[in-house]
Amino acid sequence: MKKLLTVGLVILALLLGVWASGPFLAVHQMRKAVAAQDTAALSQHIDFPALRANFKQQLDDHLVRRAGADAQSSLLGALAVRMAGGLTNGLVEVLATPAGLGALIEGRGLLHRVTGSGIDPGDSYAHTGPSDPLEGAKYRFESLSRFTITLHPESERPLVVGMTRDGLRWRVTDIRLPLDAMALPGE
Repeated sequence: MKKLLTVGLVILALLLGVWASGPFLAVHQMRKAVAAQDTAALSQHIDFPALRANFKQQLDDHLVRRAGADAQSSLLGALAVRMAGGLTNGLVEVLATPAGLGALIEGRGLLHRVTGSGIDPGDSYAHTGPSDPLEGAKYRFESLSRFTITLHPESERPLVVGMTRDGLRWRVTDIRLPLDAMALPGE
């Protein structure tokens, strides 16, 4: 009876170890793919339909909140908000690609070009990305099927990447863009 209980505990410990190490293995593989700029390897760890819906919802919500209630109450304002909402589709399609996600994770992109961070002052077109894009990231299990990675946690604009478990496989399904922390030109 003791032998059976010991074997059961060992099997349970192994299953728990496999479950707990799953997101860390996926993060390691994503880190290698981003560093090598291997978009095919990176795309294996991303649920693109869920991510597109997530980006669209965030951008549309941000746009509506920035427009304010006054703009939405008028017919012309509501039409302008709706037209601008249609433009977010293009941004979603750019972001929800392996190259776009690699740029987000690595810290490259339009936001960094506008703010000037990550750019060599001598060359306005060159990008000096971090040697390890996930260096200093904070990892956290939110539930048995949800894991988050907070990139650049010390900055005022952290990027939170959410992973969801599907069987034993972990995939990126959510990236919370730091839209509220961004100031638009003229503010």
